[in-house]
Amino acid sequence: MRDLTDAFLELVRRAATDLPPDVEQALREAREQEEPGSAARSALDTILENVRLARENSTPICQDTGTPLFYVHHPEGWSTRALREQIRAAVAEATRRTYLRPNAVDSITGKNTGDNLGDEAFPTIHFEEVEGDELIVDLMLKGGGCENVGAQASLPDTRLGAGRDLEGVRKVVLEAVFKAQGKGCAPGVLGVAVGGDRGSSFLGSKEVLLRPLQDSNPNPALDELEQRLTQQANQLGIGPMGFGGKTTVLGTKIKGMHRLPASYFVSISYMCWAYRRRRMVVRGDEIAYS
Repeated sequence: MRDLTDAFLELVRRAATDLPPDVEQALREAREQEEPGSAARSALDTILENVRLARENSTPICQDTGTPLFYVHHPEGWSTRALREQIRAAVAEATRRTYLRPNAVDSITGKNTGDNLGDEAFPTIHFEEVEGDELIVDLMLKGGGCENVGAQASLPDTRLGAGRDLEGVRKVVLEAVFKAQGKGCAPGVLGVAVGGDRGSSFLGSKEVLLRPLQDSNPNPALDELEQRLTQQANQLGIGPMGFGGKTTVLGTKIKGMHRLPASYFVSISYMCWAYRRRRMVVRGDEIAYS
């Protein structure tokens, strides 16, 4: 099996320093919606200038370079042990080159490892064997501020009048956005998982954030709810960085999951405006990034 350490390093560099085109376009459209001279428009101007400078200089888009989340879809017969070692080596080298800030802190001792390598959860790497001969690796860098305002609800919630249905889902998601009040660096993107157990539901709410911003949910009911939640979240008036305005979220992505009859979890993963995700595809000797 070939050594892809350098390819993984380039994937990390692109994710950390070059915002995806769909996210940048959404931020530019949001800027045009805000009033000239407003704090909201000024915040978006600053964000977009930061995006430009980060791309030109290959410097981190945000000082919080986040938890690296790798989703690896590999052909049959590939060594996940070798892939893990190469990914971890690439993360350490990316830290040395300052594409990533040293973020891995031992929760018991408080010691920073200095190279972004910790236990099995840092960086987080998910493996799945797939058909075909392509290796597809998605990387998401999830900042701590937006991670802190994520939420999980167990329905029904009598306080909100939220039942075990999509209307109940709508109510708890909007409550999470309202509670965040711009923390987590709005405007953000909402990843929502409906169902699963507590652990798989949170995992699903992050996986769904790998979808492009402009796509449509193949489930008509969820597609309608995604659009409705985005529209209603933006009517809360929280705005960029909580300064007020018309853009609190850039989009909503929802995933339905099977569950036990006794449980009905709704998990919300909030992604900040620094919506850092990139993909690498290996086909034979060719490597492509998007």
